[in-house]
Amino acid sequence: MILDSKKSIRLNRRTMLKGLGGAVVGLPLLEEMVAPAMAAKADEVPVRAFNVFFGLGIPAPLQAEGFSDVLRPLEPLKDKLLIMRNVDHVRADEKGINAHFDGASASFTAEGPDGEAKSGGPSIDQMVRHAHYAKGLPSGMVPTLVAGTFFRRSRVSRYVHSYNLDGTVAGSMQERPRDVFERVFGTIDTGKNPRRSRLKRSVLDTMVDQYRHFTGANSPLGSASKARVKDHLDRIREYEQRAYGMSELKAGAPAMPPRSELLHGGPADPGGEGIDMDLDDLTKEWRLLADLYALAIEMDRVRFGALTFLAAGERLRITGDYKLNGELIYSFNDAKDQNATGSKGCSHEWWHKFGEKKKNTQLRAHAQMKLREIAHFLNRLDQSKEANGRSILENSMITVSTESGDGRHSDVKRELSGVFHCITGANGRFKTGQIMDVKSEGIDVYNTMLSAMNAKHIGPAKREHRSVDKIRA
Repeated sequence: MILDSKKSIRLNRRTMLKGLGGAVVGLPLLEEMVAPAMAAKADEVPVRAFNVFFGLGIPAPLQAEGFSDVLRPLEPLKDKLLIMRNVDHVRADEKGINAHFDGASASFTAEGPDGEAKSGGPSIDQMVRHAHYAKGLPSGMVPTLVAGTFFRRSRVSRYVHSYNLDGTVAGSMQERPRDVFERVFGTIDTGKNPRRSRLKRSVLDTMVDQYRHFTGANSPLGSASKARVKDHLDRIREYEQRAYGMSELKAGAPAMPPRSELLHGGPADPGGEGIDMDLDDLTKEWRLLADLYALAIEMDRVRFGALTFLAAGERLRITGDYKLNGELIYSFNDAKDQNATGSKGCSHEWWHKFGEKKKNTQLRAHAQMKLREIAHFLNRLDQSKEANGRSILENSMITVSTESGDGRHSDVKRELSGVFHCITGANGRFKTGQIMDVKSEGIDVYNTMLSAMNAKHIGPAKREHRSVDKIRA
């Protein structure tokens, strides 16, 4: 972009604003950060991989209905997704452990659990990370961002879905929106109580001079880019206000920011008996968390990690009207509909009562609601275009999956077969715009994906690799 008649300027796409105590804010993608559109190449887009998990699954017979019901929230994105049916995780079955745990462990690893806090192997996002950034990611980045909304606390792989090469968790779980904000942007350390310092100063307030430099009269940026920087930082401030419950960010104005409105820690899982949950409260907090996660990707603060919407085997007694595109789909009242209390009154039970000859009304509504929330996150990433003309959604390897293909514990093969999977195009590497019956083991699907990403395979070295070539573009 020409700023005057004598020279042009090219900014590094990693350019960041930095404030006190390690607070870091990346700039959005600007014209000054990329070559002219005609010269833009695919390799100017960073390699990214994210695992997106939702609990309890979608019974295989309901997947076969296409976009007519449960999968309907994904239909607007169908040209940018490859939906894979008949993926088998039976190899991850562990005797004496139900498939909620086995299936959750197999998601993105194709391996069963290794105890209660480890997976039997690495997850696909970390395999891609090590293949492309063996010497480490660019400075200032969050190595791996693991976040999500979950309530079942037992067994880590119910809710964590990013694992290192040795099977240990790749990042601490951030379950509150303000924890995600601090993980991405840092905290303000003034030598006093960091939390109380946060009350007096916004992250952005520590970057005022740099902000003025990039938006003022002496800025190296063009007018369009200056406006984009202003909009970008305004959005960060909006999310900070939402995450911290601040009405305004003036010195000394707000009191202690309110904690998350949802239960966390021990109270969120009282002995596996489940908790009452208002649908609006659940989705409000999830969407803020998902928006913050998407913003971190858009700002190139994170390129790898996992995001969870409800844990494997989640036990919630949900109430409230569920709507899709303004249409009332179902009014949830799990305990009343189940005519039960405690764990037996939770939505979890609809999966165990699934029958191919039944209407499965409540299960359908719950499963569709989960995909509505997953679609919210995916749509956010589809709004940002990159140097090659594609969106972040299209350029990234985003894998969506769950724990179970059925839900009835009476048959392991049925429960761990037909597990829903969905992937994005990963910058033209995978076919999209299809619903495909892959009829393959998860480990073969994952290894085919890893091959396309120029990463090493997972699983036993002696196992014969069976490539699922039909998923590759």
